[in-house]
Amino acid sequence: MAKNLALKLARTKKDLTQKDLAERIGVSRQTINAIEKGEYNPTIKLCLKICWVLDARLDELFWEDENDEKM
Repeated sequence: MAKNLALKLARTKKDLTQKDLAERIGVSRQTINAIEKGEYNPTIKLCLKICWVLDARLDELFWEDENDEKM
């Protein structure tokens, strides 16, 4: 899994720390950190919560292009 730079960028554009985002969606800061580092694959429910807080679409934050990562 690749680093999620789109998530980090969207979060910083909203002027939110990892802790701020985590508190708004009900997870730990470590969870947000792991998602951004590509070490944790969140559930679709968690992805949607993140999108709602960041006013972003699912495909903007969590879509992997077939060229990004080979399974």
